[in-house]
Amino acid sequence: MTDGKLIAKERREPGAGRGALWGAVAWSAGVLALLIALPWAARHRLPDPLATHWSGQDPDGSMSLTAAALFPAGVWLVLVLAAAAARRFRAGTAGGATGAALAAVGVLLTGAQTSIVHANLDRARWQEAAPMGFEVVVLVVAAGLAGLLTWLAVRPRIDSPTGASPAARIPAPATAPGEQLVWLSQAANPWLQLGASVLALGALVGVLAPASGLMEFSWATVVPFVTTSPIVLCSASVKARVTAQGLSVGFGPFGWPSRRWSPADLDSARAELRTPAQAGGWGYRVNGLGTTVMLRRGVCLVVRTRRGREFAVSVDDAERGAALLNSLIARSASPTG
Repeated sequence: MTDGKLIAKERREPGAGRGALWGAVAWSAGVLALLIALPWAARHRLPDPLATHWSGQDPDGSMSLTAAALFPAGVWLVLVLAAAAARRFRAGTAGGATGAALAAVGVLLTGAQTSIVHANLDRARWQEAAPMGFEVVVLVVAAGLAGLLTWLAVRPRIDSPTGASPAARIPAPATAPGEQLVWLSQAANPWLQLGASVLALGALVGVLAPASGLMEFSWATVVPFVTTSPIVLCSASVKARVTAQGLSVGFGPFGWPSRRWSPADLDSARAELRTPAQAGGWGYRVNGLGTTVMLRRGVCLVVRTRRGREFAVSVDDAERGAALLNSLIARSASPTG
């Protein structure tokens, strides 16, 4: 990138925040239900009280069945309320941290509850509960990984390089010598994000229920949830970016996978009104129109490659993105381009 002036434009679809919020609500409710349901579903096969604390590998503490179900649920509710307060009073600064905390603690508590049920299952007395060992290491690692991935997905990002001009001062997409334009726009479908969260909870139930000993593990039950959840999540949000290097479109909370086109790869760009019916539905669709990433009704940024294929993405400010791309395409085609 040259040392010339940089002018940036970013648009964020309002649904992006709503989708993350509803995903957090679904996760919070699902974890709460699991914490209470796991011991109660096995209550006829558990001692009362049951072992809930181990010293080394041997049980040395117990709780009644009711307390064992409600105590971790109460801890979870306190954390959820604290996260909601942080979002309410420190919006924009606490999103990544609270999301990571909810993911990590949710995995830790549900995993611990699963281990407790499994250790006490079919035991006459809580003192006879199975020892704890490797499960603890697995739980800590899984919780840490869940927290890290969530933080990477929802942490605040600065997409525009330092020195970008405020949006109110952005001129038309024409650049002087030594000057470059950067166009950014992103969108999300909150219903697809919520669906991905529900599918992830289904996968969690499919793993935890067999791990607790309540049922046999079934690949036919778990695999559909495990495979479809990340696919739906990646199809639920998109970020489009136009720079001197061309167009890049990143999918999902991590911006991966992504598709990229250099100006030399493209024949033209335009803004076009498209509906989900025309695209063939919501999400990542391929039909007679080409490929469309349909996250909301309205104007899409549409590019046509030199091979005659079309790619469309439903993001805001598509007109400005298309104008900038056409300027870059024309520049790349000129003898001095």
